[in-house]
Amino acid sequence: MNILIFGPNGSGKGTQGDIAKDKYKLDHIESGAIFRKHIGGGTELGMKAKEYINKGELVPDDITIPMVLDVLSNSKSGWLLDGFPRSLVQGEKLWEALQKDGVKLDYVIEIKLPREIAKARIMGRRLCANNPNHPNNVGIPAIAPDGDKCRVCGGALSARQDDQDEGAIDVRHNIYYDDKTGTMAACNYFKNLKDADFKYIELDGEKSINEIKEYLISQLA
Repeated sequence: MNILIFGPNGSGKGTQGDIAKDKYKLDHIESGAIFRKHIGGGTELGMKAKEYINKGELVPDDITIPMVLDVLSNSKSGWLLDGFPRSLVQGEKLWEALQKDGVKLDYVIEIKLPREIAKARIMGRRLCANNPNHPNNVGIPAIAPDGDKCRVCGGALSARQDDQDEGAIDVRHNIYYDDKTGTMAACNYFKNLKDADFKYIELDGEKSINEIKEYLISQLA
């Protein structure tokens, strides 16, 4: 089982992605984690990627694509790909590579959320030290943390520095919401593919976590 998931920062993509990942026992392949692994390991690709990440810019395709495809090819149990592709070109190259290698894509999931709501959610979210996908947000009463502790497991919470930087958020969202060459363009590319045999699932990110979860489960085989 192989799944591609799209959603802007702040949409709850990590939380909903966990549902699909756990259902099928998939490897969670997240582009940021791939970058961090290479950066931490001091690889040549990692050092090049770090220069762009520090500026909030999109890492060039000749660095990103080899990293991602290598991880996909080594997955034994299937994968949930999160955070890639981030541009139309990356989307096209990913699809070409999957077709060339005979790798079946089973689902594409898109979480839709207006930009200003996504921004407010980012600034209010807090990350659990035990599991960063545990939902905690000081701006959403339904998932407000228990003081300074995770509402799910009681773990320590922290706020990412770039989550409090409106300029950095705008840079990330400029890339995602760009429907000409950015992530939305890649999303629409997969949505409009002719004769593709994967199922495309759209989720309303404005609904509650449980409502989204229930609908997603109903759409997965």
